[in-house]
Amino acid sequence: MNQHPRALVTGAARRIGACISQHLHAAGYDIILHYRESVAEAEQLCAELNTRRANSCTCLQADLEQMEAVEQMAATVTASGGLHLLVNNASSFYPTPIGAATQQDWDTLINSNLRAPFFLTQALQPLLQASQGAVVNLVDVHAERGLAGFPVYSIAKAGLQMMTRTLARELAPRIRVNGIAPGPILWPEAEAALSDDARKAVLDKTLLARTGRPEDIADAVLFLARAGYVTGQILAVDGGRSLYS
Repeated sequence: MNQHPRALVTGAARRIGACISQHLHAAGYDIILHYRESVAEAEQLCAELNTRRANSCTCLQADLEQMEAVEQMAATVTASGGLHLLVNNASSFYPTPIGAATQQDWDTLINSNLRAPFFLTQALQPLLQASQGAVVNLVDVHAERGLAGFPVYSIAKAGLQMMTRTLARELAPRIRVNGIAPGPILWPEAEAALSDDARKAVLDKTLLARTGRPEDIADAVLFLARAGYVTGQILAVDGGRSLYS
């Protein structure tokens, strides 16, 4: 009989999600590694984790912008066994300047950052209740202070912050729900990439005057997974970025 707790990490194939998965696995969790498009990275990471401990990781593909995919993913996880930890990490991030934002932008950013975490948590509630498990949501420092040029993303993350606090009340006492608000950890890619001047401006308003590491977020996830008397909290892991107005 498998004695390892199980964790589902969304957006787990790359970047911070991959680091969270590796960190939880090293701490003894079996991992359900969700990905959308990064199949090669997901399969490679899954193989690495299974090499370290046999049958300790499985991959699960789903486009969390689609409600049917969220429902199917929850059904697959439910059919496969118990669950002790849900990490809602998957996120879409790109600019939506006022005057140029479209309904498709709204749907993409709200669905991936807010709707999917809510309905995934709701669907997996019975498993988490049975294990007296936990949910950790990856929020953002900009849930409190909107990021210029990214209003829809900021609105979605503000919703995720409120969802964290609301579900902590709704799911107590058997399920704990907390969030992490990262500051500058890894710079965004592609369309959302920042110029050198923009990066400097961010670091100038970060008390520790440097970016964090993905491991900083992974450490916080593991802390909240184990912190049995902590719920409804948003932990800022931002180098002091949130202290600037």
